[in-house]
Amino acid sequence: MIESWVIDDGSRAPVSSDTVREVLRARIAGGQHETWLASSFGRLVAFVTNNERAMMSLVNEEGDPGEHAVDPGAGGSSEGFVLSNGQHDEYPNKDTVPLEEAFRILSHILSEGSWPPDTSWMVDR
Repeated sequence: MIESWVIDDGSRAPVSSDTVREVLRARIAGGQHETWLASSFGRLVAFVTNNERAMMSLVNEEGDPGEHAVDPGAGGSSEGFVLSNGQHDEYPNKDTVPLEEAFRILSHILSEGSWPPDTSWMVDR
């Protein structure tokens, strides 16, 4: 069985690796900076952006600490990550990736089911 993904907001429309960038750009343009994607296998991807960088986590199931994309050489921190509940977060840049890189990583996860081989991530379990 092939894993399929949807935006975890009650939507049933599948999101593919080919369309995820446009779908998320439209959500961001509409003020939705936090997006959760749910897979048919029960896995979840959290994607939160401040329009420049993104915090991305991949979890096996609800409650799993999972793993997140990292940018090991990045210094400093960035703020402006607005969650759907209105909370404003700041993250160290090493725990986020540039927005375009996040789109590339997410597209790979949706098509291959795993992190791209050239991507750094940290296991949080």
